[in-house]
Amino acid sequence: MKQLYIKQKVFSLSGKFTVKDQTEQDIYYVEGSFMQVPKTFSIMNTNRQEVALITKKVFSFLPKFFVEVNGHEALTIRKEFSFFKPRYTIDAADIEVQGNWWDMDFQVKQHGNVIGTVSKEWFTWGDSYKVQIENEEMEAIIIALVVAIDCVKSDEAAAASAAT
Repeated sequence: MKQLYIKQKVFSLSGKFTVKDQTEQDIYYVEGSFMQVPKTFSIMNTNRQEVALITKKVFSFLPKFFVEVNGHEALTIRKEFSFFKPRYTIDAADIEVQGNWWDMDFQVKQHGNVIGTVSKEWFTWGDSYKVQIENEEMEAIIIALVVAIDCVKSDEAAAASAAT
């Protein structure tokens, strides 16, 4: 089992942050597009090679995010129409998310087997998540999923603050 930590920099306009291992070594670099259409987040390994790309669909009635891993579409996160609480679905082949992903406390399963666990770290400055990887072959997909969910959440929070 491998443990990784994602800590976003609070008030970072560029959307840059890193994913670290248990020894606090950088494992992945995440860079978001700022003031660019479509909005994207690129996840790169230590050699600065892109391993995943998250893209927000531009012209869509309801928000939709596409996640590519190693050049192949891995999953889609889309908002469903609802009157009260925001509701999102995650579409991925053979991958399901169980738990409270809105609060970043969930398991990622493939074919019914747990391949990763995500939990929010409390009492930290900014959003910080602990990601336990059970199947290292799925590491890039799990990291991309966490970054994509966080992107959806921040997008929703920005829309809610703009409406008030």
